[in-house]
Amino acid sequence: MHRRMVLLVSVIVASLLLSTSVAAAPATSSAPGHHLVRLGETLSSIGRLYGVSPWAIARANNLADPNKIYAGRWLYIPRSGYPYPYPQPYGRYHTVRFGETMLSIGRWYGMSPWVIASANGIYNLNRIYAGQRLLIPYRW
Repeated sequence: MHRRMVLLVSVIVASLLLSTSVAAAPATSSAPGHHLVRLGETLSSIGRLYGVSPWAIARANNLADPNKIYAGRWLYIPRSGYPYPYPQPYGRYHTVRFGETMLSIGRWYGMSPWVIASANGIYNLNRIYAGQRLLIPYRW
C-alpha cells in the first residue's frame, strides 16, 4: 500500500513538472517586452509569436538590415505596430527597369529602400527584377 502511494505521488509530481516546464509562446502583444533570439528564428517568426509585424520590430530595434539578426541577441518587442501580416499602405506604383536596384529606387523617391521593401513584402533587397511592379507608399 505504501509503495503504491509513493509511486502515485511520484507520477503526479513528474507529470506536473513536465507540464509546467514547457512554456507557451506569447499569443498577443498586450505588453512590450524583450525576446532572446534563438538559432533559426527570423523577424517574421518572432513577429508571429507576438502578433507584431517584423517591420515594427526592426524599427523598434534600429535594425539596418532586418535579414541579419543573430542568436543570442535581445530584441525589444513593441506594444504596438501593424498587426501581422503587414497591411498594404496607399501609394503609387513603380515598374522596375533593367539595372535598377532598391537603393536607386529609394533614392529616386527620397525614401529608405526598406520602406519600399516593407510595403511590398520584400525581405531581401537584392530580389527584385525588371518588370516587377512595386508599391511606393506615401510618406507616413
